[in-house]
Amino acid sequence: MSISDRFEIVGKVKTHRLNVLPAHHEVADPNKAAGPGRFPSWLHRALPKGPELQETGTVIEGNRLHTVCEEAKCPNRLECWSKKTATFLIMGKECTRNCGFCSIDFTKAPKQLEVDEPERVADSVKKLGLRHVVITMVARDDLSDGGAHHLAAVVAKIREEVPGTTVEVLTSDFEGNFDSLAIVLAAKPEIFNHNIETVRVMTPRVRHKATYDRTLSVLKYAKEQRVNSNMLVKSGLMVGLGESTEQVHETLRDLATVGCDIVTIGQYLQSDHRKLLVKTFVTPDTFKDYEEYGHSIGIKKMYCGPFIRSSYNADSILEQTIKK
Repeated sequence: MSISDRFEIVGKVKTHRLNVLPAHHEVADPNKAAGPGRFPSWLHRALPKGPELQETGTVIEGNRLHTVCEEAKCPNRLECWSKKTATFLIMGKECTRNCGFCSIDFTKAPKQLEVDEPERVADSVKKLGLRHVVITMVARDDLSDGGAHHLAAVVAKIREEVPGTTVEVLTSDFEGNFDSLAIVLAAKPEIFNHNIETVRVMTPRVRHKATYDRTLSVLKYAKEQRVNSNMLVKSGLMVGLGESTEQVHETLRDLATVGCDIVTIGQYLQSDHRKLLVKTFVTPDTFKDYEEYGHSIGIKKMYCGPFIRSSYNADSILEQTIKK
């Protein structure tokens, strides 16, 4: 298992130093900053302990699978793997889109789909004992269906091999192909997730090919056409790219209008020098304000904070939303 994260000692506590570049940013609350050119205090965290982290890596490596935890350099990877959970990245680790925020490799000609991948994913779910699993995908614009049939096959195999496990799919927009969306929805995932990523005005700079309105249409279609009447619709966005509070509020209103049940908001972190710069480190209080605003306009579950990512603590978020 490869671990590329850097570490540092803060006082006498060993903490996880994020593998991101902090240059050219503003700290929303200078009094809580760690110093010039460094991360604010709320972006330091203790390292997890225990053998489960290695066990998770062994299962994933043994089944020759990719995870978005690794390919997208997620800051929560060590924590999640120590809980024996991971977000599976299917259809390869190279994407046909080159978004300004994402560290997943870009290619115009990705490798062919692996026909045994559904079995390998299901086997990993079983070995890890997952009761809720998140399956995400690279964009496969090279395929006529965008990979919809393959994603549905993964869901079906999990249903067959690990009955009772709930499934969350985090999909591309399939270039707006509703026939492909219908294939995925027919697999009856408990959660359909498609991220809007950022506010309207910043979408052309942040995302490659995907558009703000097309994302809303995908979410709206999923809500209206869901085969599973209990299916929840979920989306997420990043902040810290220079957006205003009102622009975030506008996005939340748009997501509420198309029927999103769950919305996640997290801090954007620059994964390498080729990606968009962090403009602001958003304070925990601001995340709390976003959470309260989303609830006030009817979104069932808001999950907001510096380390929040779309699939972070996805199992507990599903439970909390169902209870609501």
